[in-house]
Amino acid sequence: MIFSHNILILILLSEQIWIKLNKFVDLTILIKQILRNYTKVNNMFFYLSKILQYLISPTVWIVVTFLLSMVLKEAKLKRYLGIFSLSMLLFFTNPFIFHEFMRAWEPDAIQKEELKAEYDYAIVLSGMITYDEKFERINFKSSTDRLLQAIDLYNDGIIKKLYLTGGSGEIFNQKHKEASILQEYLIHLGIPESDILIEPNSKNTYENAVESKKLINPDDELNLILITSAFHMRRASGCFLKQGYKFDTYVVDRYSGKRKYTLDQLIVPKAEVLEGWTLLIHEISGYIVYDVVGYL
Repeated sequence: MIFSHNILILILLSEQIWIKLNKFVDLTILIKQILRNYTKVNNMFFYLSKILQYLISPTVWIVVTFLLSMVLKEAKLKRYLGIFSLSMLLFFTNPFIFHEFMRAWEPDAIQKEELKAEYDYAIVLSGMITYDEKFERINFKSSTDRLLQAIDLYNDGIIKKLYLTGGSGEIFNQKHKEASILQEYLIHLGIPESDILIEPNSKNTYENAVESKKLINPDDELNLILITSAFHMRRASGCFLKQGYKFDTYVVDRYSGKRKYTLDQLIVPKAEVLEGWTLLIHEISGYIVYDVVGYL
């Protein structure tokens, strides 16, 4: 009798757990659907993503916890926050730790010799320059390796044409379209305008892929190669695959290289590592958000 009673209780508990799990699954699906519908009809996704990149910065976390440890009155909490802030500072400025995490995230690169003989287009993603209005010139960032490697492949005859996708990623000043600026730069370098195709309207990686369909049909039998930074390749390739493209990938601008066990890598803190962490966390969180809203 006691055994039967226990079995009955287990069955009832199992039913309750199952009901709650179903409700949780339904809620998760509902949240995903809301996010997908919201991002389809509202441009606020772009602005929210810009705000998010500041909230997920380790520098912000360190500063906030340090300030709280200074202004709060409760001694125990002040001590914990101070220790936590210092621990984060040491962790997020350690080069070895950062490179290990980045190594796990970045896809493997390949040698140029491993590529096919010829590609119709190299899809080169933007996010590599800013424009200095005062001096009317381009400021190149580290991600410029995307363009330099594409030019190298073009000069070697591995790719026929360059396709540049990307407008302005800035919130307030969107008049400088990156693809258009880079097109002028490439023409200045001597590359014929007929070998350069641009898409200057997209504001993020998802729009890069969507807007590209207006210029390059995924159903056309073209040999395509996608070129972007190693940290960005997972999200970029996911977006283009979602839009039906078939392509090879060429990883450039790698952060992780040969593992080094030197003192300056293992022990000495470096301020620039904080920027690298911000980039990595932004990319991982961006990948997760894109997956949730159905961009991948």
